[in-house]
Amino acid sequence: MRRNRRAKIVATLGPASSSEEMIRKLFETGVDVFRLNFSHGSHEDHRARHTIIRNLEKEYGYPIAVLQDLQGPKIRLGAVPGGRVLLEAGQMIRLALAKTSDDPAVLPLPHKEIFDAAMPGNNLLVDDGKVRLQIERLGADTMDCRVITGGPVTDRKGVNVPDTLLDLSPITEKDKADLAFGLELGVDWVAFSFVQRPSDIMDAHQLVGGRAGVMAKIEKPAALASINDIVSLSDAIMVARGDLGVEIPPEDVPGAQKDLVRLCRLAGKPVIIATQMLESMISAPTPTRAEASDVATAIYDGADAVMLSAESASGQYPLQAVETMDHIIARTERHGSYPPIIEALKPAIEALPQHAIAGAAAEIANAIGAAGIVAFTSSGTTAYRIARQRPFVPILSITPSAGTSRRLALLWGSYSVQSDDVTTYKEMVAQAVTQAKAVEFAKPGETIVVVAGVPFGKAGSTNNIRVVTV
Repeated sequence: MRRNRRAKIVATLGPASSSEEMIRKLFETGVDVFRLNFSHGSHEDHRARHTIIRNLEKEYGYPIAVLQDLQGPKIRLGAVPGGRVLLEAGQMIRLALAKTSDDPAVLPLPHKEIFDAAMPGNNLLVDDGKVRLQIERLGADTMDCRVITGGPVTDRKGVNVPDTLLDLSPITEKDKADLAFGLELGVDWVAFSFVQRPSDIMDAHQLVGGRAGVMAKIEKPAALASINDIVSLSDAIMVARGDLGVEIPPEDVPGAQKDLVRLCRLAGKPVIIATQMLESMISAPTPTRAEASDVATAIYDGADAVMLSAESASGQYPLQAVETMDHIIARTERHGSYPPIIEALKPAIEALPQHAIAGAAAEIANAIGAAGIVAFTSSGTTAYRIARQRPFVPILSITPSAGTSRRLALLWGSYSVQSDDVTTYKEMVAQAVTQAKAVEFAKPGETIVVVAGVPFGKAGSTNNIRVVTV
């Protein structure tokens, strides 16, 4: 089941992809990580899908990561007068701290945190930015706004506040209940929505308690202002371009995407590019040329993974979407422009022994044309450091931890296997050769570069390289 590519595919499960047969086909077609979107579906729905995934994992002996995506706080209007109000550009409209309104000149907004934090001149975007309001005057529980972009507004439409840092935790009571359920199931990654500040990630780590990887979804301008600290504190990043593209100008999204991928690679943290990658394939069997180029751009940037949302969750062609994404990734990675672009973006090796060893392993493997790099890792850190260099050969990560093996399914270029820990050099070499042959990673006579830490089994102790002939 090894993939013929380095970048990974994340696919969201939903009504179109809940049966055992469909999940199996999606996995066989190329999915590396399955996303359970807790904005939709019941706990029992997610439990059933998780059970199917784990059964597939046992059957194929191939680690599959499960990503739990928490809903986060949703800012919405209340019930508008008559269920629908048409706003005209230039008119004044009042927003009031209320759940309902009978006055056509007043829209209800039951979120006190916005009234507490907003300032004159701030923008409010309704219905994914289709309607834009600008605050002119503030009262205790009211905001008088000028309509900049008009349009119809109906009950409970979403509201974005791109200019305002809200005193609002990204982890709601629903999220806490969903998180407890997901951790009990045994999810491998948890994505937190609406992250605004580094303290949000610290709170997330406290709740997760090391039982899964913590992923920050970058979808708020406030997060971009503190992005270095957020990346440093997170285990992985998702570039959630949907909401991010509502709150910052669309022309700024490509640059932000490149900056985030670059920053994550420098930090050795996996990064997913998400939202609208193959949007047209929700209802069409083939993508647009622009969508194919969008996926390829993420791969040229060096992203660890690209994600399907509605395309696989509720679209008419989930299998074709995965197959298309698989083909685009593989073709892009084989293109002549790919190696020099990836090489040009290679980060400098930090002046620490473990980083130097990982960098040297990648250089040696490339120089001698090794079949691949075998990394012994307890926590996954050794594999992350090697993948950071984007070697031109695959990485076989050997770990005694099932959780680490699954989380590494998200990492660029890594194929992981679970195996007993080694205690001596002799065992290390024997285990590396055995596993490399077992998964057809290397053939007899080929060389592999083996990376490990002494003492064996101690996280973060990467300090040894061996070149071994299989």
